[in-house]
Amino acid sequence: MKEISTKLLDDISSKAIENPRKRMNYNFHKDGEEILQRMLNALEPDTYLPPHKHTDKVEVFLLLRGKVHVLLFDDAGEIVEVKTLDPIAGEYGVEIPAGIWHTIFVQESGSVIYEIKEGPYVPGVGVEFAPWAPQPENFTEVENYMNSLSQKVKELK
Repeated sequence: MKEISTKLLDDISSKAIENPRKRMNYNFHKDGEEILQRMLNALEPDTYLPPHKHTDKVEVFLLLRGKVHVLLFDDAGEIVEVKTLDPIAGEYGVEIPAGIWHTIFVQESGSVIYEIKEGPYVPGVGVEFAPWAPQPENFTEVENYMNSLSQKVKELK
């Protein structure tokens, strides 16, 4: 049996804080070949998850602690929906259908999601990154993009 405890969440959150990408995975699946990929993702507010879509797979996010916005986009990169996940407010998770552009915009330090998606996992296969969003290595563009997303989320809320 595999357990999810406060200690495990604290451990991966501290690793996320130390990681330059401001996030850290903890996999429950053995390898990329498993049919069901299950993992914890510890996410910090400054992390950048490039908007993307899975061409043929459903993805599920369950927020265990913290607060995040899940953003859905149209093909032009405009936000079409914002769902705030906050377990304290009774908003726990979302299921994102295949083919939908999405990202997570982290609001609180120590946020951890339990992510489930269909496998097998093959790097670069079945996922498309949004052509209208900056690449992670373009730090200035990423910072400007995240600031604009933050403003748009405030306007939509």
